[in-house]
Amino acid sequence: MTTRNSTFGVLFYLKVQKVSAQGKMPICARITVNGKRTEISIKRSVTAAEWDIKKGMPRGSRKEITELNMFLNQFKAKIINIYQQMLLSDVAIDGPAIRDRMLGKGKLAPTLLSLIEHHNEQQGIKLASGTMKNYYTTQRYIRKFLMEKYYRTDIVLSELNYRFILDFESYLLNYVPKDHQKPLNNNGIMKHIERLRKMINMAVKLDWLSKDPFSSFKKHFDKVERECLTSKELLGLENKKFSIERLRQVRDMFLFSCYTGLAYIDLTELAPNNIIIGIDGGLWISTSRTKTDTSVRVPLLPQAIELIEKYRDDPRSQNNGTVFPVISNQRMNGYLKEIADICGITKTLTFHIARHTFATTVTLSNGVPIESVSKMLGHTSIRTTQIYAKVIEHKLSEDMQNLKERMSADVTDN
Repeated sequence: MTTRNSTFGVLFYLKVQKVSAQGKMPICARITVNGKRTEISIKRSVTAAEWDIKKGMPRGSRKEITELNMFLNQFKAKIINIYQQMLLSDVAIDGPAIRDRMLGKGKLAPTLLSLIEHHNEQQGIKLASGTMKNYYTTQRYIRKFLMEKYYRTDIVLSELNYRFILDFESYLLNYVPKDHQKPLNNNGIMKHIERLRKMINMAVKLDWLSKDPFSSFKKHFDKVERECLTSKELLGLENKKFSIERLRQVRDMFLFSCYTGLAYIDLTELAPNNIIIGIDGGLWISTSRTKTDTSVRVPLLPQAIELIEKYRDDPRSQNNGTVFPVISNQRMNGYLKEIADICGITKTLTFHIARHTFATTVTLSNGVPIESVSKMLGHTSIRTTQIYAKVIEHKLSEDMQNLKERMSADVTDN
């Protein structure tokens, strides 16, 4: 078996014994592993005058020669890549084995990065662009981890084990960003590991991996309170007069999400033909969530209908073919911080808080059944919606505690 200290080389030469009637000689690639040579025919030929013996490449500036040089460089790069992957696979390496894989007679052991590429290619057409962006971020962390922990660019899937998962978790925990980003928190780390696990599950299903390295791993997310606007804050935001047009428009789109539960991406893609007459004769939203491709139907509240009418003749909406004029999520959240300051809202206002507000303050708090809320939010599992129900229970507990205190005070006064 060849080790990392083995000698390896690739060069091209002319087979001078075989000369065609036009004076051309076939080009061959010579692979040398530990002093042993193996020949591969390139299926290309040139004359002796067009060959640079020292460089082992054709010479000249003609288009045909330039294209041939490019082809030979790609051919050599492919040989080197096969050799490096065989090193990673920890398999016996010799010239004939490399030649077989060059000619498609041998298969390389699947690697982690080849799995990631396969996953992204397969899921890229199914998942939302924002979700894929997260997978690409996870991919970058895995590349950095492999280089800094193992001093290599890739790893064969069969080498993955429970220790690898723990090491990756530890690497993310101690990762210090070199730019303005904040260090990863526990939930951010778990999200990266969750994405890696989904890709590993794909490898198991494809029979690329016989054993799941995650079988003993337990995820642990920290509980995060889902912030939302209170009824008072929502009413204050609705009644606030804004002199700056961009803030007024952002406030209106945020309010629309508060009264419909639409996520930012779904609101930006909402078109007039998504507003339909529902089963009750009223206006409904009929669309599908970009994130999960789940069908969503939401009966429109009067506040939401009023906002649609407000922007019906907006030139930017008409030009985009959307219900509202669209701006980027980053700019949207930047403007929301300004709006929060103006309205005296101390919470960190992001567009997603509008969705939380719809789930809690607008619907569940007003007695809408959790099954209906789950349907309108486009959740694929009611367990996701139950997070909001817990927020409501927390609020009920506070309300009852306040009631107990008031009743105690009344008894004391008497």
